[in-house]
Amino acid sequence: MPSSQLTKNKITAILIFLKAPRMGHVKTRLAQKIGANSALLVYRTLVERQLERLPKDFSVEIYYAPEDAHGEMCDWLGDAYEFRPQCEGGLGKRLEHAVAGAFERGVESVICIGGDCPKLDHVYLEQAAVALECDHDVVFGPSEDGGYYLIGLNAPYPELFHSIPWSTATTLDESLKQAAKLKLRVLKLETLYDVDEIAELDRALDEGLLEVDFTWK
Repeated sequence: MPSSQLTKNKITAILIFLKAPRMGHVKTRLAQKIGANSALLVYRTLVERQLERLPKDFSVEIYYAPEDAHGEMCDWLGDAYEFRPQCEGGLGKRLEHAVAGAFERGVESVICIGGDCPKLDHVYLEQAAVALECDHDVVFGPSEDGGYYLIGLNAPYPELFHSIPWSTATTLDESLKQAAKLKLRVLKLETLYDVDEIAELDRALDEGLLEVDFTWK
């Protein structure tokens, strides 16, 4: 079902979690192979491409880190988005805080993503939104490394972010266990990949999902 067929009074917000585009602070694993400057270029390209591929009729909130980066984010991405600083703490706390705030402001569902999944586009995001509107409480977009590139929620469910081993091969499995304990109805989307390592960057380039103006081979 395309987004135009979603219920008109359904308010879906996409929360995208980003870092300020600072050399040496983004894509650090890639930087070890291709250099900090090239890694920064890859990061900026991935994020800009991701923003272009969001559904046009969803609200978008950009959560950035560190908290003093508001000016950098606006200079980079313009004034078409709502910018909010990420709170202090680990990823679970930051997700929980952002999701709770969005629901307090009146949204009816949220979809949290990052900026480095090259295949994530409006089709997957609309699929998640429809599932949350119809018959699911939580949507996960599994990533090949054992985490997830997307989580969608129709209510805050803070327990989904508690005691999770973030950035590990069991992140998704433990999150699914938490959802089962809460008796939540879960949908899993297609498994995709993030660009964190050189092999994933090569893959995205070979598949035509990313274009960058440098070579390192």
